[in-house]
Amino acid sequence: MAPIAKVGGMGDVVTALARAVQDEGHTVEVVIPKYDVISYHQVEGLYQDGGFNWGGTFIRVWHGEVEDLKTTFLEPENGHFWRQCIYGRGDDHVRFGFFCGAALEYLKVKNVKPDVLHCHDWQSAPVAWGERPNNAKCVFTIHNLNYGADLVGRAMATAEVATTVSPTYAREISGHPVIAPHLSKMFGIRNGIDQELWDPSIDEFLPRQYTADDVAEGKAAARKELRRRGNLADIDVPLVSCVTRLVHQKGIHLIKHAAWRTLERGGQFVLLGSAPDPRVQGEFNALRDQCMRTYPDRAYFCFTYDEPLSHLIYAASDMFLVPSMFEPCGLTQMIAMRYGTIAVVRKTGGLADTVFDIDHDEERAEAAGIQVNGFSFEGTDTAGMDYALNRALSMWYSDREGWNGLAASVMQQDWSWDGPALDYVELYYKALKS
Repeated sequence: MAPIAKVGGMGDVVTALARAVQDEGHTVEVVIPKYDVISYHQVEGLYQDGGFNWGGTFIRVWHGEVEDLKTTFLEPENGHFWRQCIYGRGDDHVRFGFFCGAALEYLKVKNVKPDVLHCHDWQSAPVAWGERPNNAKCVFTIHNLNYGADLVGRAMATAEVATTVSPTYAREISGHPVIAPHLSKMFGIRNGIDQELWDPSIDEFLPRQYTADDVAEGKAAARKELRRRGNLADIDVPLVSCVTRLVHQKGIHLIKHAAWRTLERGGQFVLLGSAPDPRVQGEFNALRDQCMRTYPDRAYFCFTYDEPLSHLIYAASDMFLVPSMFEPCGLTQMIAMRYGTIAVVRKTGGLADTVFDIDHDEERAEAAGIQVNGFSFEGTDTAGMDYALNRALSMWYSDREGWNGLAASVMQQDWSWDGPALDYVELYYKALKS
């Protein structure tokens, strides 16, 4: 749950969707484990509300508010969530299976009577087949079928409604053996972004706030500051960036290639992110050293997660790369567009549902009620990456006025939760009727 306990995009979705549904007038409560790594200074009014015995241990119940959402934290004394991490200790299926049972017991013990339980991914899948109070219906959302497919399959069979995070990803996984038998209850709804958190007109992490009306000036100020921080030359060249976890899903071979291609064509390249695999991190350390040796003031690599820096990068960049091998939805391409940065993406999953190629997707964009807004490619090889990135760089070099107009245009597109939240509310009602 962002911003207090976040590993990837799912944390953003849980918070933003819950807020959007609450804004529609519904009562929402988020229940999560009380991880020892939570940013507690971002939880308002945290207090303990007794506890209960279950599963051979005592479970403390805590309540607080996160981003104006009522949030309940369950803290089992068996230490399942005193691990200095959210995932990654080898027994995650045991820990989260325990949490699901504890969450259902909490609802019973505290006489909480939900109409709908919305469960996210394999971590909360067992709630779908558990003993739900108040005859509550279950909506189950798949964020990434690459993990926990067996648990997802059981949840698909027992939930009243299932969703995934973009229409194209829903089609891409429709033939998977855990999905195919349950297609009649499966829906694809695009994720949104929190447009209050990601808003260049009020963003405190930027040297100058800006809107679509002064996008060129606002981005120029951000670029100057990013170049200062990254020891990059302050010259009039395109700035290409990537903010990502460095895992194979994200197309790391294409990210490496794009770094060199950008530099060879006279641009600057910025990467923010890190690899959980030490071998992959070593490859990127070597890439950094080679790039900075060959192009000393044109490449900046920051191998950590730095939220304020990410805001500056989104604002400063001309182009933003998302060359994923698969991408259930993706949030970074929508955030980039919010900041007037043009997305260069592989045409898969949610990337295909949000980025419409300016040379090839006019009809598809019109059908979606949107203007073309970026550059995309279909293959998984470097030739595909080159095809999209070269067109973007060529437009930047040859048609600066058209480029600035495109930047202003993408800033005004709506990637909020407003529409998707209404789609979810409709599915909640559908679940209640089933």
